[in-house]
Amino acid sequence: MFQATPFTQRKRRTEQLAKAILVLMTLCLVIPLVLIVGYLVIQAAPILSWDFLTSNPIRGMRAGGIWSPLLGTLYLVVISLVIATPIGVLAAVFLNEYARESWFTRAVNLAVVNLAGVPSIVHALFGLGAFVLFAHLGKSILAASLTLAIMTMPVIIASTKEALAAVPLAFREACWNVGATRWQTIRHVVLPNSISGILTGIILQVSRAAGETAPIMFTGAVFFKAIEEGNVFAYGLFDQCMTLSMHLFTISTQVPDVPHALPYGTAVVLLGTVLLVNTLAIGLRIYLRSRKKW
Repeated sequence: MFQATPFTQRKRRTEQLAKAILVLMTLCLVIPLVLIVGYLVIQAAPILSWDFLTSNPIRGMRAGGIWSPLLGTLYLVVISLVIATPIGVLAAVFLNEYARESWFTRAVNLAVVNLAGVPSIVHALFGLGAFVLFAHLGKSILAASLTLAIMTMPVIIASTKEALAAVPLAFREACWNVGATRWQTIRHVVLPNSISGILTGIILQVSRAAGETAPIMFTGAVFFKAIEEGNVFAYGLFDQCMTLSMHLFTISTQVPDVPHALPYGTAVVLLGTVLLVNTLAIGLRIYLRSRKKW
């Protein structure tokens, strides 16, 4: 009974074309990622095992496993996360909830945005000067973690500010109308409703901290260090450590006659570690988002 007019048909064709282009763009992003990960896993398959994860490198890092660099990476990621997260979140709370609009706050926001784009080698030189030399921490896990925290903090601040700004102003006004203080409103209403967005910044921080090489090369990473296998407390805060990213760079460029599967196995473990942490954080974010009341 009803027939589409030429105008309606033209709109439908335009919509289908736009949908096809978007699907194509999505495939252009997903397919290369799947191919790269699949290639890495296939090349690393001969060496991947439990012993590969729990044993130290031997024979000049031409054999053995990656326990020492794996544990060092976990130390750096966790410690930098513990340092950067509270400072970044509290800074974002101040900038979004307390600070008045002025030239100072605009300068701070501009500095945060610019710091997020500073190359990692610049952060490495800053960490070398500020923590290794000036603070007399030496090349250590603590110095490297502080450098990674400084490098990743702008991302946490920016994402936290966006998450806080997304909470409707009506939520705050309702709390203020019943006599709640600004901090009570932030603590009991704003932060719980923005936690999923805050976790986004933390996820990005974990991924970047685990994969960086330049900052830790100058501040805490070491070419080789044997530790007790299976002991998760084998490193101290003022010890140097091996890391997966540094280890992968070393065996790929500095060590001759390395088995073909060894660099690929290290890369797969590094990628798997990041994906595991991200998956847990994303699962927590989805759970918290499902509990939102708006």
